[in-house]
Amino acid sequence: MNPKIATSSLTLGILGGGQLGRMSAIAAAQLGIAVVIFTPEENSPASLVAKDTIVAPYNDKDALRRFSEMTDIISYEFENIPVKTVEYLNSLKSDNVFPDEKLLLISQDRIKEKTFLNDSGITTARWAHVNGLSDIQKCISDWNLNSFILKTARFGYDGKGQIKCDALSIENNTVLATFLDATKEQDIILEEVIPFSCEISIIAARDNEGKTSLYGPMLNAHKNHILDTTTVPSGVSKTVSERAVHAAMKIADAVNLRGVLTVELFVCEDETVLANEIAPRTHNSGHWTIDACAVSQFENHVRTACGMPVGSADRHSDAVMLNLIGDDVNTIAPYLTQKDTCVHLYGKTDIREGRKMGHITTLKPKTDD
Repeated sequence: MNPKIATSSLTLGILGGGQLGRMSAIAAAQLGIAVVIFTPEENSPASLVAKDTIVAPYNDKDALRRFSEMTDIISYEFENIPVKTVEYLNSLKSDNVFPDEKLLLISQDRIKEKTFLNDSGITTARWAHVNGLSDIQKCISDWNLNSFILKTARFGYDGKGQIKCDALSIENNTVLATFLDATKEQDIILEEVIPFSCEISIIAARDNEGKTSLYGPMLNAHKNHILDTTTVPSGVSKTVSERAVHAAMKIADAVNLRGVLTVELFVCEDETVLANEIAPRTHNSGHWTIDACAVSQFENHVRTACGMPVGSADRHSDAVMLNLIGDDVNTIAPYLTQKDTCVHLYGKTDIREGRKMGHITTLKPKTDD
């Protein structure tokens, strides 16, 4: 697509109505691009800032056809969009969903994801597809584990669908037994617990000419399995940074990325870098880019999907991003008058435990990475 046509005459469709879609819609508006949201939810955060919204299930073909007719290009804001939805939309308009379903398929299933990463030469923690207690016991014995994590292969995020267990007490572990009973119809993976020193992420944005811009590495800290803060610069060594960038670029090349991709990684004491997860979308750890970069991750999401050249990922400021989770949103008053502080609220009226209600970015003069 010629970038010259990416003006007010272009309409971008976004599958999903959450805060990531909202911030992409705001970025699109700055480029003169209209946005239509497709979501099953009424009054979603993204719908509040979009030109139009279709509220329907993701398997409603009549609604999807109308969505396709209203838009020129389609993307998505989270990875649990049904693959069949993307395939159907692509069949209507000759492959106009970016990133495509190949990356979606990989990222939706931990077994496919880990296999893809390892086959691409990217190291992860040791893992295995397990089916019941006997498989778990075999991994414990073969790998000489002291502890391990069990995760559902699909639909797990922010700590959902996973438990950590002590390898020495699995026989009478009621929490483990309850988890295995609740997930007996699902695929499960076992992961070795890694004694990592920190967690980082890299966000890659790649356009249809193959040019890539990278944000990060970002240093991420979690609370109750949910991202709490992201700090840039990350403070990791040059060696770690280069290894993380190499992994992100290798993944982007392997999937022929057009769009935005996030890679989450563990950093070990010996500076080994292990890939943890990938997400074919903008990411919570990149929210600081709205305020600290000339071109945010959300603008590059819009640019790359719509056939425009990817923008620079350089930052003009250092930043710390703080998530507002649940009742945290009621503590923003001091931040509203704090110097070099940017408050972002997502328009969610229902405050719930663990729900992302907004974020705050604090800026400082840029230092060397």
